[in-house]
Amino acid sequence: MIFSSASWVRQKFQSWSIHHFPKYYFTAPEDQNLISLLESCTHTSEICQVHGSMVKTGLVNVPFTLSKLLASSIQDIDYAASIFNHIPNPNLFMFNTMLRAYSISHHPRQAFVVFNGLRAQQMMLDQFSFISTLKACSRELAHETGQWIHGVVVRSGHGLFTNVKNALLHFYFVCGRIGDAHQLFDEIPQKIDVVSWNTLLSGYIQMSHPTMATCLFREMCRKGLKFSTTTITSVLCAVSDLGNLDGGLPLHGHCVKMGFCSDLNVATALIAMYANAGFIDLGRKIFYQVPEKDVVVWNCLIDGYARNGQLQDSLALLQLMKHEQVKPNSSTLVGLISACAAAGASGVGLCIGNYVEEEQMALDAVLGTALVDMYCKCGFLEKAIDVFGRMEIKDVKSWTAMISGYGVHGQAENAIRIFHRMEKEGCRPSEVTFLAVLNACSHGGMMVEGISFLEKMVREYGFSPKVEHYGCMIDLLGRAGLLEEAHNLIKSLPIEGDTTGWRALLAACRVHGNVNLGERVKRILLEIFDEQHPTDSILLSSTYAIAGRLPDYTRSMQEIKEEKMMKEAGCSAIEMNE
Repeated sequence: MIFSSASWVRQKFQSWSIHHFPKYYFTAPEDQNLISLLESCTHTSEICQVHGSMVKTGLVNVPFTLSKLLASSIQDIDYAASIFNHIPNPNLFMFNTMLRAYSISHHPRQAFVVFNGLRAQQMMLDQFSFISTLKACSRELAHETGQWIHGVVVRSGHGLFTNVKNALLHFYFVCGRIGDAHQLFDEIPQKIDVVSWNTLLSGYIQMSHPTMATCLFREMCRKGLKFSTTTITSVLCAVSDLGNLDGGLPLHGHCVKMGFCSDLNVATALIAMYANAGFIDLGRKIFYQVPEKDVVVWNCLIDGYARNGQLQDSLALLQLMKHEQVKPNSSTLVGLISACAAAGASGVGLCIGNYVEEEQMALDAVLGTALVDMYCKCGFLEKAIDVFGRMEIKDVKSWTAMISGYGVHGQAENAIRIFHRMEKEGCRPSEVTFLAVLNACSHGGMMVEGISFLEKMVREYGFSPKVEHYGCMIDLLGRAGLLEEAHNLIKSLPIEGDTTGWRALLAACRVHGNVNLGERVKRILLEIFDEQHPTDSILLSSTYAIAGRLPDYTRSMQEIKEEKMMKEAGCSAIEMNE
Protein backbone atom coordinates (compact mmCIF):
# COMPACT_ATOMS: atom_id res chain seq x y z
CA MET A 1 0.00 0.00 0.00
CA ILE A 2 2.81 2.43 0.88
CA PHE A 3 4.70 1.70 -2.36
CA SER A 4 1.57 2.14 -4.47
CA SER A 5 0.80 5.42 -2.67
CA ALA A 6 4.34 6.63 -3.28
CA SER A 7 4.17 5.89 -7.00
CA TRP A 8 0.71 7.50 -7.20
CA VAL A 9 1.98 10.73 -5.62
CA ARG A 10 5.16 10.71 -7.71
CA GLN A 11 3.13 10.46 -10.92
CA LYS A 12 0.86 13.29 -9.81
CA PHE A 13 3.79 15.56 -8.99
CA GLN A 14 5.52 14.81 -12.27
CA SER A 15 2.35 15.60 -14.19
CA TRP A 16 2.48 19.25 -13.21
CA SER A 17 6.29 19.75 -13.15
CA ILE A 18 7.11 20.75 -9.65
CA HIS A 19 10.60 21.83 -10.70
CA HIS A 20 9.13 24.95 -12.31
CA PHE A 21 7.95 26.32 -8.94
CA PRO A 22 9.93 28.95 -7.08
CA LYS A 23 11.10 27.86 -3.64
CA TYR A 24 8.94 30.09 -1.49
CA TYR A 25 5.84 31.07 -3.42
CA PHE A 26 3.26 29.74 -5.88
CA THR A 27 1.43 31.26 -8.77
CA ALA A 28 -2.35 30.85 -8.73
CA PRO A 29 -2.64 27.93 -11.24
CA GLU A 30 0.08 26.01 -9.44
CA ASP A 31 -1.64 26.59 -6.11
CA GLN A 32 -4.79 25.11 -7.56
CA ASN A 33 -2.87 22.06 -8.78
CA LEU A 34 -1.59 21.36 -5.26
CA ILE A 35 -5.08 21.84 -3.78
CA SER A 36 -6.49 19.36 -6.31
CA LEU A 37 -3.76 16.87 -5.45
CA LEU A 38 -4.42 17.12 -1.71
CA GLU A 39 -8.18 16.85 -2.23
CA SER A 40 -7.70 13.63 -4.19
CA CYS A 41 -5.85 12.00 -1.28
CA THR A 42 -8.01 9.44 0.51
CA HIS A 43 -5.52 8.01 3.05
CA THR A 44 -2.99 9.45 5.46
CA SER A 45 -0.27 7.50 3.64
CA GLU A 46 -0.99 9.48 0.46
CA ILE A 47 -0.98 12.82 2.32
CA CYS A 48 2.30 11.76 3.92
CA GLN A 49 3.84 11.27 0.47
CA VAL A 50 2.69 14.73 -0.64
CA HIS A 51 4.11 16.13 2.60
CA GLY A 52 7.47 14.50 1.89
CA SER A 53 7.60 15.94 -1.62
CA MET A 54 6.69 19.38 -0.25
CA VAL A 55 9.58 19.16 2.21
CA LYS A 56 12.00 18.32 -0.61
CA THR A 57 10.85 21.21 -2.77
CA GLY A 58 10.59 23.73 0.05
CA LEU A 59 6.84 24.15 -0.30
CA VAL A 60 6.37 23.58 3.44
CA ASN A 61 7.84 27.05 3.93
CA VAL A 62 4.99 28.64 1.97
CA PRO A 63 2.15 29.51 4.42
CA PHE A 64 -0.60 28.99 1.84
CA THR A 65 0.46 25.51 0.74
CA LEU A 66 1.29 24.49 4.33
CA SER A 67 -2.19 25.60 5.41
CA LYS A 68 -3.76 23.43 2.72
CA LEU A 69 -1.65 20.45 3.80
CA LEU A 70 -2.76 20.91 7.39
CA ALA A 71 -6.44 21.23 6.40
CA SER A 72 -6.21 18.00 4.38
CA SER A 73 -4.77 16.11 7.36
CA ILE A 74 -7.43 16.76 10.02
CA GLN A 75 -9.13 13.36 9.62
CA ASP A 76 -5.99 11.92 11.23
CA ILE A 77 -5.78 14.23 14.23
CA ASP A 78 -2.41 12.89 15.43
CA TYR A 79 -0.79 13.48 12.05
CA ALA A 80 -2.33 16.97 11.81
CA ALA A 81 -1.06 17.78 15.32
CA SER A 82 2.47 16.66 14.39
CA ILE A 83 2.42 19.02 11.39
CA PHE A 84 1.04 21.91 13.45
CA ASN A 85 3.55 21.43 16.27
CA HIS A 86 6.46 21.83 13.80
CA ILE A 87 5.19 25.10 12.34
CA PRO A 88 7.38 27.93 13.76
CA ASN A 89 4.81 30.74 13.39
CA PRO A 90 1.33 29.40 12.64
CA ASN A 91 -1.15 31.90 11.27
CA LEU A 92 -4.80 32.33 12.25
CA PHE A 93 -6.04 29.95 9.55
CA MET A 94 -3.76 27.21 10.91
CA PHE A 95 -4.95 27.75 14.47
CA ASN A 96 -8.58 27.66 13.32
CA THR A 97 -7.91 24.47 11.37
CA MET A 98 -6.64 22.74 14.53
CA LEU A 99 -9.55 24.12 16.58
CA ARG A 100 -11.98 22.64 14.07
CA ALA A 101 -10.02 19.37 13.93
CA TYR A 102 -10.11 18.87 17.70
CA SER A 103 -13.77 19.94 17.95
CA ILE A 104 -14.80 17.01 15.71
CA SER A 105 -12.24 14.52 17.06
CA HIS A 106 -12.29 12.11 19.99
CA HIS A 107 -10.30 14.67 22.00
CA PRO A 108 -12.38 17.88 21.90
CA ARG A 109 -10.83 19.14 25.16
CA GLN A 110 -7.54 19.68 23.30
CA ALA A 111 -9.26 22.53 21.45
CA PHE A 112 -9.06 24.53 24.70
CA VAL A 113 -5.26 24.18 24.70
CA VAL A 114 -5.08 25.41 21.10
CA PHE A 115 -7.45 28.29 21.88
CA ASN A 116 -5.29 29.40 24.82
CA GLY A 117 -2.22 29.17 22.58
CA LEU A 118 -3.94 31.33 19.99
CA ARG A 119 -4.80 34.00 22.56
CA ALA A 120 -1.20 33.89 23.88
CA GLN A 121 -0.03 34.84 20.36
CA GLN A 122 -2.16 38.02 20.72
CA MET A 123 -3.69 37.46 17.30
CA MET A 124 -7.00 38.99 16.32
CA LEU A 125 -9.50 36.14 16.63
CA ASP A 126 -12.30 35.70 14.10
CA GLN A 127 -15.77 34.12 14.32
CA PHE A 128 -14.45 30.69 13.24
CA SER A 129 -12.11 30.60 16.25
CA PHE A 130 -15.07 30.95 18.59
CA ILE A 131 -17.47 28.65 16.72
CA SER A 132 -15.09 25.66 16.79
CA THR A 133 -14.13 26.19 20.43
CA LEU A 134 -17.77 26.50 21.48
CA LYS A 135 -18.51 23.25 19.63
CA ALA A 136 -15.78 21.58 21.70
CA CYS A 137 -17.36 23.05 24.87
CA SER A 138 -20.72 21.59 23.84
CA ARG A 139 -19.26 18.14 23.32
CA GLU A 140 -17.42 18.22 26.64
CA LEU A 141 -20.33 19.88 28.52
CA ALA A 142 -17.70 22.37 29.69
CA HIS A 143 -20.12 24.94 31.08
CA GLU A 144 -17.60 27.15 32.91
CA THR A 145 -15.18 27.22 29.97
CA GLY A 146 -18.02 28.07 27.60
CA GLN A 147 -19.20 30.93 29.80
CA TRP A 148 -15.64 32.31 29.90
CA ILE A 149 -15.48 32.13 26.09
CA HIS A 150 -18.84 33.90 25.96
CA GLY A 151 -17.22 36.72 27.93
CA VAL A 152 -14.33 36.87 25.44
CA VAL A 153 -16.89 36.97 22.59
CA VAL A 154 -18.66 39.95 24.14
CA ARG A 155 -15.44 41.85 24.86
CA SER A 156 -14.05 41.27 21.36
CA GLY A 157 -17.26 42.37 19.65
CA HIS A 158 -17.85 39.03 17.93
CA GLY A 159 -21.26 38.73 19.55
CA LEU A 160 -22.59 40.65 16.57
CA PHE A 161 -21.94 37.65 14.33
CA THR A 162 -25.08 35.52 13.95
CA ASN A 163 -23.09 32.28 13.59
CA VAL A 164 -21.32 32.92 16.90
CA LYS A 165 -24.61 33.60 18.67
CA ASN A 166 -26.10 30.42 17.24
CA ALA A 167 -23.09 28.45 18.49
CA LEU A 168 -23.60 29.99 21.95
CA LEU A 169 -27.32 29.12 21.86
CA HIS A 170 -26.50 25.51 21.01
CA PHE A 171 -23.86 25.37 23.75
CA TYR A 172 -26.23 26.61 26.47
CA PHE A 173 -28.94 24.15 25.46
CA VAL A 174 -26.55 21.19 25.40
CA CYS A 175 -25.40 22.14 28.90
CA GLY A 176 -29.01 22.35 30.07
CA ARG A 177 -28.96 26.13 30.61
CA ILE A 178 -32.35 26.96 29.10
CA GLY A 179 -32.63 30.31 30.89
CA ASP A 180 -29.24 31.49 29.64
CA ALA A 181 -30.09 30.39 26.09
CA HIS A 182 -33.39 32.25 26.08
CA GLN A 183 -31.79 35.36 27.59
CA LEU A 184 -29.17 35.31 24.82
CA PHE A 185 -31.90 34.90 22.21
CA ASP A 186 -33.88 37.82 23.65
CA GLU A 187 -30.78 40.03 23.34
CA ILE A 188 -30.70 39.58 19.56
CA PRO A 189 -31.96 42.98 18.27
CA GLN A 190 -33.57 41.83 15.01
CA LYS A 191 -34.73 38.25 15.22
CA ILE A 192 -34.91 37.64 11.47
CA ASP A 193 -32.36 34.85 11.19
CA VAL A 194 -34.30 31.57 10.86
CA VAL A 195 -31.23 29.59 11.99
CA SER A 196 -31.39 31.23 15.43
CA TRP A 197 -35.06 30.30 15.74
CA ASN A 198 -34.30 26.74 14.58
CA THR A 199 -31.51 26.46 17.13
CA LEU A 200 -33.88 27.52 19.88
CA LEU A 201 -36.56 25.10 18.62
CA SER A 202 -34.23 22.10 18.49
CA GLY A 203 -32.83 23.06 21.90
CA TYR A 204 -36.28 22.93 23.50
CA ILE A 205 -36.92 19.53 21.94
CA GLN A 206 -33.55 18.16 23.11
CA MET A 207 -34.37 19.35 26.62
CA SER A 208 -37.81 17.63 26.46
CA HIS A 209 -39.84 20.86 26.40
CA PRO A 210 -42.12 20.27 23.39
CA THR A 211 -44.79 22.69 24.64
CA MET A 212 -42.28 25.58 24.68
CA ALA A 213 -41.17 24.57 21.18
CA THR A 214 -44.72 24.79 19.83
CA CYS A 215 -45.22 28.17 21.53
CA LEU A 216 -42.02 29.42 19.89
CA PHE A 217 -43.28 28.22 16.50
CA ARG A 218 -46.52 30.15 16.96
CA GLU A 219 -44.44 33.25 17.70
CA MET A 220 -42.55 32.67 14.43
CA CYS A 221 -45.89 32.51 12.63
CA ARG A 222 -47.02 35.81 14.19
CA LYS A 223 -43.80 37.49 13.06
CA GLY A 224 -44.31 36.24 9.50
CA LEU A 225 -40.92 34.50 9.34
CA LYS A 226 -40.22 32.13 6.47
CA PHE A 227 -39.92 28.53 7.56
CA SER A 228 -37.32 26.05 6.41
CA THR A 229 -37.62 22.27 6.32
CA THR A 230 -35.50 22.25 9.48
CA THR A 231 -38.13 24.41 11.22
CA ILE A 232 -40.98 22.12 10.19
CA THR A 233 -39.03 18.99 11.19
CA SER A 234 -38.38 20.39 14.67
CA VAL A 235 -42.02 21.40 15.21
CA LEU A 236 -43.24 18.01 13.99
CA CYS A 237 -40.93 16.36 16.54
CA ALA A 238 -42.44 18.56 19.28
CA VAL A 239 -46.00 17.69 18.23
CA SER A 240 -45.00 14.03 18.07
CA ASP A 241 -43.67 14.16 21.64
CA LEU A 242 -46.95 15.71 22.77
CA GLY A 243 -48.98 13.07 20.92
CA ASN A 244 -51.24 15.89 19.75
CA LEU A 245 -52.63 14.99 16.34
CA ASP A 246 -54.82 18.13 16.30
CA GLY A 247 -51.68 20.24 16.13
CA GLY A 248 -50.02 17.91 13.63
CA LEU A 249 -52.70 17.82 10.93
CA PRO A 250 -52.40 21.57 10.04
CA LEU A 251 -48.62 21.15 9.88
CA HIS A 252 -49.03 18.22 7.49
CA GLY A 253 -51.28 20.38 5.33
CA HIS A 254 -48.69 23.16 5.33
CA CYS A 255 -46.00 20.65 4.28
CA VAL A 256 -48.15 19.53 1.34
CA LYS A 257 -48.81 23.15 0.34
CA MET A 258 -45.12 24.13 0.49
CA GLY A 259 -43.84 20.94 -1.13
CA PHE A 260 -41.91 19.90 1.99
CA CYS A 261 -43.19 16.30 1.95
CA SER A 262 -40.54 15.32 -0.59
CA ASP A 263 -37.85 16.15 1.98
CA LEU A 264 -36.77 12.92 3.69
CA ASN A 265 -36.38 14.53 7.11
CA VAL A 266 -39.88 16.02 6.97
CA ALA A 267 -41.38 12.75 5.73
CA THR A 268 -39.66 10.84 8.55
CA ALA A 269 -40.94 13.33 11.15
CA LEU A 270 -44.50 13.01 9.77
CA ILE A 271 -44.36 9.19 9.97
CA ALA A 272 -43.07 9.39 13.55
CA MET A 273 -45.80 11.88 14.50
CA TYR A 274 -48.61 9.64 13.23
CA ALA A 275 -47.01 6.55 14.80
CA ASN A 276 -46.76 8.24 18.23
CA ALA A 277 -50.41 9.30 17.99
CA GLY A 278 -51.44 5.70 17.24
CA PHE A 279 -52.31 6.29 13.56
CA ILE A 280 -49.56 4.15 12.06
CA ASP A 281 -51.59 3.47 8.88
CA LEU A 282 -51.50 7.21 8.06
CA GLY A 283 -47.75 7.08 8.56
CA ARG A 284 -47.53 4.20 6.11
CA LYS A 285 -49.38 6.23 3.46
CA ILE A 286 -46.71 8.93 3.75
CA PHE A 287 -44.05 6.24 3.55
CA TYR A 288 -45.39 5.03 0.19
CA GLN A 289 -45.50 8.60 -1.14
CA VAL A 290 -41.73 9.06 -0.63
CA PRO A 291 -40.13 8.40 -4.05
CA GLU A 292 -36.62 7.47 -2.86
CA LYS A 293 -36.56 6.05 0.65
CA ASP A 294 -33.36 5.94 2.67
CA VAL A 295 -32.70 3.62 5.58
CA VAL A 296 -33.86 6.25 8.12
CA VAL A 297 -37.40 6.35 6.64
CA TRP A 298 -37.57 2.54 6.73
CA ASN A 299 -36.32 2.54 10.33
CA CYS A 300 -38.96 5.06 11.38
CA LEU A 301 -41.89 3.01 10.04
CA ILE A 302 -40.51 -0.31 11.38
CA ASP A 303 -40.03 1.27 14.81
CA GLY A 304 -43.52 2.84 14.63
CA TYR A 305 -45.17 -0.53 14.07
CA ALA A 306 -43.10 -2.06 16.88
CA ARG A 307 -44.09 0.67 19.37
CA ASN A 308 -47.74 0.18 18.45
CA GLY A 309 -47.45 -3.53 19.26
CA GLN A 310 -47.70 -4.69 15.63
CA LEU A 311 -44.55 -6.81 15.66
CA GLN A 312 -45.54 -9.02 12.73
CA ASP A 313 -46.02 -5.94 10.54
CA SER A 314 -42.57 -4.72 11.58
CA LEU A 315 -41.09 -8.09 10.64
CA ALA A 316 -42.88 -8.02 7.26
CA LEU A 317 -41.44 -4.55 6.59
CA LEU A 318 -37.99 -5.85 7.45
CA GLN A 319 -38.38 -8.57 4.81
CA LEU A 320 -39.69 -6.00 2.30
CA MET A 321 -36.67 -3.82 3.06
CA LYS A 322 -34.42 -6.78 2.21
CA HIS A 323 -36.38 -7.37 -1.01
CA GLU A 324 -35.91 -3.71 -1.98
CA GLN A 325 -32.16 -4.20 -1.43
CA VAL A 326 -31.97 -1.50 1.25
CA LYS A 327 -29.21 -2.44 3.67
CA PRO A 328 -30.37 -2.22 7.30
CA ASN A 329 -28.27 -0.84 10.14
CA SER A 330 -28.35 -1.44 13.87
CA SER A 331 -31.00 1.27 14.35
CA THR A 332 -33.33 -0.66 12.03
CA LEU A 333 -33.60 -3.50 14.51
CA VAL A 334 -33.09 -1.92 17.94
CA GLY A 335 -36.65 -0.59 18.33
CA LEU A 336 -38.13 -3.88 17.13
CA ILE A 337 -35.90 -5.92 19.43
CA SER A 338 -36.80 -3.71 22.41
CA ALA A 339 -40.51 -4.17 21.66
CA CYS A 340 -40.00 -7.95 21.58
CA ALA A 341 -38.25 -7.78 24.96
CA ALA A 342 -41.07 -5.71 26.49
CA ALA A 343 -43.80 -7.98 25.10
CA GLY A 344 -41.94 -11.25 25.71
CA ALA A 345 -42.43 -12.08 22.02
CA SER A 346 -39.74 -14.74 21.88
CA GLY A 347 -40.76 -16.05 18.44
CA VAL A 348 -40.33 -12.70 16.71
CA GLY A 349 -37.19 -12.05 18.77
CA LEU A 350 -35.61 -15.30 17.57
CA CYS A 351 -36.49 -14.41 13.96
CA ILE A 352 -34.69 -11.09 14.33
CA GLY A 353 -31.69 -12.81 15.92
CA ASN A 354 -31.53 -15.18 12.95
CA TYR A 355 -31.85 -12.21 10.58
CA VAL A 356 -28.82 -10.56 12.22
CA GLU A 357 -26.85 -13.78 11.72
CA GLU A 358 -27.93 -14.18 8.08
CA GLU A 359 -27.07 -10.59 7.18
CA GLN A 360 -23.78 -10.85 9.12
CA MET A 361 -24.50 -7.53 10.78
CA ALA A 362 -21.81 -6.15 13.08
CA LEU A 363 -22.68 -6.50 16.76
CA ASP A 364 -21.98 -2.93 17.81
CA ALA A 365 -22.73 -1.70 21.33
CA VAL A 366 -26.30 -0.64 20.45
CA LEU A 367 -27.46 -3.73 18.53
CA GLY A 368 -25.57 -6.17 20.75
CA THR A 369 -27.03 -4.66 23.93
CA ALA A 370 -30.57 -4.82 22.54
CA LEU A 371 -30.12 -8.50 21.64
CA VAL A 372 -28.64 -9.36 25.06
CA ASP A 373 -31.55 -7.63 26.81
CA MET A 374 -34.16 -9.30 24.59
CA TYR A 375 -32.68 -12.79 24.94
CA CYS A 376 -32.46 -12.44 28.73
CA LYS A 377 -36.06 -11.25 29.07
CA CYS A 378 -37.36 -13.96 26.74
CA GLY A 379 -35.58 -16.72 28.68
CA PHE A 380 -32.69 -17.44 26.30
CA LEU A 381 -29.80 -16.77 28.67
CA GLU A 382 -27.29 -18.89 26.74
CA LYS A 383 -27.97 -16.94 23.54
CA ALA A 384 -27.51 -13.68 25.48
CA ILE A 385 -24.15 -14.91 26.80
CA ASP A 386 -23.09 -15.88 23.26
CA VAL A 387 -24.00 -12.45 21.82
CA PHE A 388 -22.30 -10.67 24.71
CA GLY A 389 -19.11 -12.66 24.15
CA ARG A 390 -19.04 -11.80 20.43
CA MET A 391 -19.47 -8.06 20.95
CA GLU A 392 -16.19 -6.32 20.09
CA ILE A 393 -17.16 -3.05 21.80
CA LYS A 394 -19.14 -3.02 25.04
CA ASP A 395 -20.37 0.16 26.70
CA VAL A 396 -21.81 0.52 30.20
CA LYS A 397 -25.31 -0.36 28.93
CA SER A 398 -24.01 -3.63 27.49
CA TRP A 399 -22.47 -4.68 30.80
CA THR A 400 -25.56 -3.60 32.71
CA ALA A 401 -27.85 -5.64 30.44
CA MET A 402 -25.77 -8.78 31.03
CA ILE A 403 -25.64 -8.21 34.81
CA SER A 404 -29.40 -7.68 34.87
CA GLY A 405 -29.93 -10.80 32.77
CA TYR A 406 -27.98 -12.97 35.19
CA GLY A 407 -29.93 -11.43 38.07
CA VAL A 408 -33.32 -12.12 36.46
CA HIS A 409 -32.31 -15.74 35.93
CA GLY A 410 -31.27 -16.14 39.57
CA GLN A 411 -27.54 -16.33 38.88
CA ALA A 412 -26.38 -13.70 41.37
CA GLU A 413 -22.81 -15.00 41.55
CA ASN A 414 -22.38 -14.68 37.77
CA ALA A 415 -23.86 -11.17 37.92
CA ILE A 416 -21.24 -10.21 40.51
CA ARG A 417 -18.50 -11.85 38.44
CA ILE A 418 -19.49 -9.82 35.36
CA PHE A 419 -19.54 -6.62 37.45
CA HIS A 420 -15.96 -7.20 38.61
CA ARG A 421 -14.87 -8.06 35.05
CA MET A 422 -16.45 -4.81 33.89
CA GLU A 423 -14.38 -2.85 36.41
CA LYS A 424 -11.24 -4.76 35.44
CA GLU A 425 -11.71 -3.84 31.76
CA GLY A 426 -11.94 -0.15 32.68
CA CYS A 427 -15.66 0.50 32.15
CA ARG A 428 -17.13 2.76 34.83
CA PRO A 429 -20.47 1.47 36.19
CA SER A 430 -23.51 3.73 36.27
CA GLU A 431 -26.27 4.08 38.85
CA VAL A 432 -28.36 1.67 36.76
CA THR A 433 -25.51 -0.87 36.84
CA PHE A 434 -25.51 -0.76 40.64
CA LEU A 435 -29.28 -1.15 40.66
CA ALA A 436 -28.94 -4.28 38.49
CA VAL A 437 -26.29 -5.87 40.71
CA LEU A 438 -28.18 -4.98 43.92
CA ASN A 439 -31.31 -6.52 42.44
CA ALA A 440 -29.31 -9.67 41.61
CA CYS A 441 -27.99 -9.81 45.20
CA SER A 442 -31.55 -9.38 46.49
CA HIS A 443 -32.91 -12.27 44.43
CA GLY A 444 -29.91 -14.40 45.35
CA GLY A 445 -30.14 -13.65 49.07
CA MET A 446 -26.55 -12.35 49.08
CA MET A 447 -26.92 -9.79 51.86
CA VAL A 448 -23.22 -9.21 52.65
CA GLU A 449 -22.39 -8.66 48.96
CA GLY A 450 -25.36 -6.31 48.56
CA ILE A 451 -24.25 -4.11 51.45
CA SER A 452 -20.72 -4.12 50.02
CA PHE A 453 -21.96 -2.91 46.62
CA LEU A 454 -24.02 -0.12 48.19
CA GLU A 455 -20.92 1.07 50.07
CA LYS A 456 -18.83 0.86 46.86
CA MET A 457 -21.44 2.87 45.01
CA VAL A 458 -21.24 5.72 47.53
CA ARG A 459 -17.59 5.72 48.62
CA GLU A 460 -15.76 4.64 45.47
CA TYR A 461 -17.96 6.07 42.70
CA GLY A 462 -19.63 8.99 44.50
CA PHE A 463 -23.23 8.13 43.57
CA SER A 464 -26.13 9.07 45.84
CA PRO A 465 -28.46 6.07 46.22
CA LYS A 466 -31.99 6.64 44.95
CA VAL A 467 -35.35 5.15 45.93
CA GLU A 468 -34.77 2.10 43.77
CA HIS A 469 -31.39 1.29 45.34
CA TYR A 470 -32.77 1.52 48.87
CA GLY A 471 -35.77 -0.54 47.76
CA CYS A 472 -33.39 -3.36 46.77
CA MET A 473 -31.61 -3.13 50.13
CA ILE A 474 -34.88 -3.20 52.08
CA ASP A 475 -36.00 -6.21 50.05
CA LEU A 476 -32.61 -7.87 50.65
CA LEU A 477 -32.75 -7.34 54.42
CA GLY A 478 -36.37 -8.47 54.48
CA ARG A 479 -35.61 -11.70 52.64
CA ALA A 480 -32.83 -12.39 55.15
CA GLY A 481 -35.29 -11.95 58.03
CA LEU A 482 -33.66 -8.72 59.29
CA LEU A 483 -36.96 -6.89 59.42
CA GLU A 484 -36.08 -4.39 62.16
CA GLU A 485 -32.87 -3.48 60.32
CA ALA A 486 -34.90 -2.93 57.15
CA HIS A 487 -37.39 -0.84 59.14
CA ASN A 488 -34.63 1.30 60.62
CA LEU A 489 -33.11 1.80 57.18
CA ILE A 490 -36.33 3.01 55.59
CA LYS A 491 -37.07 5.32 58.53
CA SER A 492 -33.65 6.96 58.13
CA LEU A 493 -34.21 7.83 54.47
CA PRO A 494 -35.07 11.34 53.25
CA ILE A 495 -37.62 9.73 50.89
CA GLU A 496 -40.00 8.40 53.54
CA GLY A 497 -42.97 9.33 51.36
CA ASP A 498 -42.13 6.66 48.78
CA THR A 499 -44.35 3.59 49.05
CA THR A 500 -42.09 1.14 47.18
CA GLY A 501 -39.76 0.46 50.10
CA TRP A 502 -42.57 0.27 52.66
CA ARG A 503 -44.49 -2.21 50.54
CA ALA A 504 -41.36 -4.33 50.10
CA LEU A 505 -41.04 -4.37 53.90
CA LEU A 506 -44.69 -5.38 54.27
CA ALA A 507 -44.13 -8.25 51.83
CA ALA A 508 -41.16 -9.37 53.95
CA CYS A 509 -43.37 -9.24 57.07
CA ARG A 510 -45.76 -11.64 55.33
CA VAL A 511 -42.95 -14.09 54.51
CA HIS A 512 -41.73 -14.16 58.12
CA GLY A 513 -45.16 -13.77 59.79
CA ASN A 514 -44.19 -10.61 61.69
CA VAL A 515 -47.65 -9.25 62.51
CA ASN A 516 -46.61 -6.36 64.80
CA LEU A 517 -44.30 -4.77 62.27
CA GLY A 518 -46.72 -5.55 59.44
CA GLU A 519 -49.51 -3.62 61.20
CA ARG A 520 -47.21 -0.63 61.78
CA VAL A 521 -46.10 -0.61 58.15
CA LYS A 522 -49.71 -0.76 56.91
CA ARG A 523 -50.63 2.24 59.09
CA ILE A 524 -47.72 4.21 57.63
CA LEU A 525 -48.78 3.26 54.10
CA LEU A 526 -52.30 4.43 54.88
CA GLU A 527 -50.92 7.79 56.02
CA ILE A 528 -48.80 8.14 52.89
CA PHE A 529 -51.44 6.99 50.42
CA ASP A 530 -54.36 8.53 52.29
CA GLU A 531 -56.51 5.67 51.06
CA GLN A 532 -56.89 1.93 51.41
CA HIS A 533 -54.85 0.01 48.84
CA PRO A 534 -55.95 -3.58 48.22
CA THR A 535 -52.37 -4.88 48.00
CA ASP A 536 -51.58 -3.66 51.53
CA SER A 537 -54.66 -5.27 53.05
CA ILE A 538 -54.07 -8.57 51.24
CA LEU A 539 -50.42 -8.66 52.34
CA LEU A 540 -51.41 -8.02 55.97
CA SER A 541 -54.15 -10.64 55.93
CA SER A 542 -51.65 -13.17 54.56
CA THR A 543 -49.29 -12.19 57.39
CA TYR A 544 -52.05 -13.06 59.91
CA ALA A 545 -52.54 -16.43 58.23
CA ILE A 546 -48.82 -17.32 58.24
CA ALA A 547 -48.55 -16.28 61.92
CA GLY A 548 -51.48 -18.58 62.74
CA ARG A 549 -53.81 -15.75 63.82
CA LEU A 550 -56.87 -17.06 61.96
CA PRO A 551 -59.46 -14.79 63.70
CA ASP A 552 -57.50 -11.71 62.59
CA TYR A 553 -57.16 -13.20 59.12
CA THR A 554 -60.93 -13.78 58.90
CA ARG A 555 -61.66 -10.25 60.15
CA SER A 556 -59.21 -8.74 57.66
CA MET A 557 -60.68 -10.63 54.71
CA GLN A 558 -64.18 -9.59 55.77
CA GLU A 559 -63.07 -5.93 55.79
CA ILE A 560 -61.67 -6.32 52.28
CA LYS A 561 -65.01 -7.70 51.08
CA GLU A 562 -67.09 -5.05 52.86
CA GLU A 563 -65.01 -2.18 51.52
CA LYS A 564 -65.12 -3.76 48.05
CA MET A 565 -61.40 -3.39 47.56
CA MET A 566 -60.47 -5.08 44.31
CA LYS A 567 -56.91 -5.94 43.43
CA GLU A 568 -56.08 -5.16 39.82
CA ALA A 569 -56.25 -8.39 37.84
CA GLY A 570 -53.04 -9.56 36.27
CA CYS A 571 -52.74 -11.34 32.96
CA SER A 572 -50.24 -13.64 31.32
CA ALA A 573 -49.61 -14.52 27.71
CA ILE A 574 -47.86 -17.38 25.99
CA GLU A 575 -46.78 -17.82 22.39
CA MET A 576 -48.02 -20.89 20.51
CA ASN A 577 -46.47 -22.30 17.36
CA GLU A 578 -49.07 -22.33 14.62
